[in-house]
Amino acid sequence: MPGPLLVVDDEPQILQMISGILRDEGFEVITAPDGEAALKLVGEEAPDLVLLDIALPGLDGLEVLQELKRHYPFLPVVIISAYGSVENAVKATRLGAYDFIEKPPHADKILLTVRNGLELARLSEENRRLRQQTAPVREIIGKSEPVRKLREALNLVAPTNASVLITGENGTGKELVARALHANSRRSSRPFVEVNCAAIPEDLIESELFGHEKGAFTGATDRHRGKFDLAHEGTLFLDEIGDMSLKTQAKILRILEEQRFERVGGQRPIQVDVRIVAATNKNLEEEIAKGTFREDLYHRINVIPLIVPALRERREDIPQLAAHFLKELARENDAPAKTFSPEALELLAAQPWPGNVRELKNFVWRMAILTAGSFIEAADLPLSAQGLTPEESGEGAFLDPFLQVPSFREARALFEKQFLRRKLEECRGNVSLLAEKIGLERSHLSKKLKSYGLEAKKDG
Repeated sequence: MPGPLLVVDDEPQILQMISGILRDEGFEVITAPDGEAALKLVGEEAPDLVLLDIALPGLDGLEVLQELKRHYPFLPVVIISAYGSVENAVKATRLGAYDFIEKPPHADKILLTVRNGLELARLSEENRRLRQQTAPVREIIGKSEPVRKLREALNLVAPTNASVLITGENGTGKELVARALHANSRRSSRPFVEVNCAAIPEDLIESELFGHEKGAFTGATDRHRGKFDLAHEGTLFLDEIGDMSLKTQAKILRILEEQRFERVGGQRPIQVDVRIVAATNKNLEEEIAKGTFREDLYHRINVIPLIVPALRERREDIPQLAAHFLKELARENDAPAKTFSPEALELLAAQPWPGNVRELKNFVWRMAILTAGSFIEAADLPLSAQGLTPEESGEGAFLDPFLQVPSFREARALFEKQFLRRKLEECRGNVSLLAEKIGLERSHLSKKLKSYGLEAKKDG
C-alpha cells in the first residue's frame, strides 16, 4: 500500500479533474487548496509525490516547493501551472522540482509524469539503502559466547518475516538488536518505526498506533497516520510491550491476525504489511499468570525469542565495548580517542553494571570527558560513592581500588595520586598552600604532582 499522492491547487475543477484521473488508476489521492494546507498535509500524511500549482493564495507554489525541499529533500514534486513560461520551468527545476507540466494537463501526461516520478523516488531510496549497507553501521560488539550465539541467531532470523520477541534487562541493547534485525532483513529499504509503549499515555496509544480521522475526538482537527500505517512494508518495533494495556493488546492481536486495521473514528479498513519486533524487560509468562498480558498475543509475537545477555554474563566484552565507546565519543567530537590502562579495564570488568551496556557507555564517556590526559588509569576511576556501586560478592566486584592492585608499592602510589588530586582541588591548584596543609616540602611536592600528571597553577 503506497502512500497517497497530494494534489495542491486553488481551483476546485482542476483538483477534481486531476484527482479523478489518478484515482481511476488506483492511486490514493489527498488534496489541498493552498500552500499552508499542503505543508501541513505533507507532515501528517507523508505522500509519495506532490503535484503543485504555482499560482496559489498566500504562499505561492515556488515558496511551497522551497519549503518542501528544505524539509523533505527526497519527495518528488511536479509543478503545474497555466503560466507555462520557460522562466517558471527553469526556476522550478533549479529549486528541485522533478518536472513541470502546463494546465490544462492531459491525462496521459499526468500519469506518465507521476509514474516516472514515483519510480525515480524508488530508485533514489534504493540507492540510499545500498549506500547505508556499505557504510559503517552500529554493530553488536563483543566476542563472548553469549554474543556470538546472539549474532548467529540474528543472521538466521533477520531475512525472514517472523515476529520476534526480544527480552533482556534494561540497558542491554534490545533496540540495537531490533535495528540489526531490520537492517539485515528484506525490508531494510522500508521504514523502521519505533513505539515506546511505556511512554505513550493510555488514552493516546490507540491513536498513536492506528492513527485517527478528523473529528474522531476533541482536538482531532486533521487526519493522522498511525505507526502501523507509517511502517507499511517495513518493521514496527514495539518497545516495552509488557506495559501495553489489555485493551490495546487485543487490537494489536487483531491486526496481526487480519493484517488490517481502522483508524480511530474511521470506517474504512486499511490493509497493512508490517513485521512486528517486540521487546520487554518483563517476564511475560509471569505477566500472563497475573492476568496483565494476553497469552494469545504472547504466542503471536514470540515466534522467535531472542534473549540479550546482561553485561555481567559477558564481562570479557567490557574492554572491547569500552574501546568502542571511547572511539565513538572521539568521532563525535572530532578529537583523538583516549585509552584505558589494563588496570583500569580490570576494575571495569569487576563492576556489576546493573545498568548494563547503557551504564557502561555513560560511564566511559564521563571518564573520557573528565580525565585530562589521553590515558585513563585505575587511579582516575571514581570510588563507589561517586557512581559505581560496590558488590559484596566472592567473584569480585568494584571494590576499593587499593585492594585490586597486586603490590603494596602500587597501592601506595594509587593512594598518593588520589589523595593529592583531591587536596589539590581543595586548595584550587595552589601548591604552596597544599604543601603547608599536608606537611610536605614544596619542591618535593611539586615533583610528586608532576610524576602523577596533576596540574597545579603557579603560585602568586
